[in-house]
Amino acid sequence: MVLSETTVVGGIDDHAGREPGDGAQEARERGAYWTAELAPYARASVPRSIAGLLTSVVPYFGLLVAMYFSLRVSYFLTLGIGVLAAGFLLRTYIVFHDCTHGSYLPTKRGNAWLGAACGVLVFAPFANWRHNHAVHHATAADLDRRGQGDVPTLTVSEYNAKEWRGRVGYRLFRNPLVMFGLGPLFAMILGPRIVPRSARPRIRHSVHLTNLALAVLVAGACLLVGWRDYLLIQAPPALLAGSAGIWLFYVQHQFEDTYWDRNTEWTYADAALRGSSYLKLSKVLQFFSGNIGLHHVHHLNSRIPNYNLQAAHDSNPVFQSVPTLSIWDGLRATRLKLWDEDSRQLVTFAQARAATAARAVGSRPSSAQA
Repeated sequence: MVLSETTVVGGIDDHAGREPGDGAQEARERGAYWTAELAPYARASVPRSIAGLLTSVVPYFGLLVAMYFSLRVSYFLTLGIGVLAAGFLLRTYIVFHDCTHGSYLPTKRGNAWLGAACGVLVFAPFANWRHNHAVHHATAADLDRRGQGDVPTLTVSEYNAKEWRGRVGYRLFRNPLVMFGLGPLFAMILGPRIVPRSARPRIRHSVHLTNLALAVLVAGACLLVGWRDYLLIQAPPALLAGSAGIWLFYVQHQFEDTYWDRNTEWTYADAALRGSSYLKLSKVLQFFSGNIGLHHVHHLNSRIPNYNLQAAHDSNPVFQSVPTLSIWDGLRATRLKLWDEDSRQLVTFAQARAATAARAVGSRPSSAQA
């Protein structure tokens, strides 16, 4: 389910006014347009890729060493250094992410080897993560193909149809304390260690080899510095970077006026330009997040490396009208839980209750009709 650039189709109002039978031809024409328009940015640069490694992986290792020596001074100092280390770990994750798209280095083999190595640092099996993330790109905002590589999202009617246990479970999962507190522990540490029974051999091997490499790395670190010091050093940046990563992934698709559609009406370009946000960050935060806030460009063409996303965004006027979020908008978006197919908005539980009640009242026959 990996998409090539020619899969990218459409515009912000891609299916507006479409006549029956016109969709395939229109998709091909607009796909060709976007492929040509973004092709100059979908080229990896070895010097810039090396610079990216020198400003992500290298300082991350250096700060872990600094955290070890700071333990003898004050753990508050260790935690302070850990916050900075988390930023570089997040940046390392973006390098890993680009490798899964085959965009960070010019060759497929180079991306695979570097991605597998970075995968050990971020606790993620390369082939397994690459597959799940490709599914996410292929199905983002498609209501009929939810469930893999995305944040589980129910429609209002689906939520109302669940028994109370299902509703409680969904509420717990979507609670920010669970999603951003316990979420990193499962999403980064525990979940990736599990091999799905239905996994292909290549994916299964990726999980096993990553688990083995992690076991050797963690055992070696514990023998070198002790298990207690290892946890005191490794846990803060891993959990902080994990929380930040989950929040970034969340706000990139979960905002009030986002786009979801049924498969018959869904288009890849609408999912990118209307269902993926432009999270406008300061230059410092944009650096540590590897430009991933320019998510609309990334979803339109995932072969663009992170260091070219800003230039690609600035080059095309259509990108100036995509959904733009501030950090405050992103924080407020965590209140939104359900997709309302009638209003075509992501809504809170309270808004969903009010809308359901209003529809119930509207559907009752009047006394005159009775």
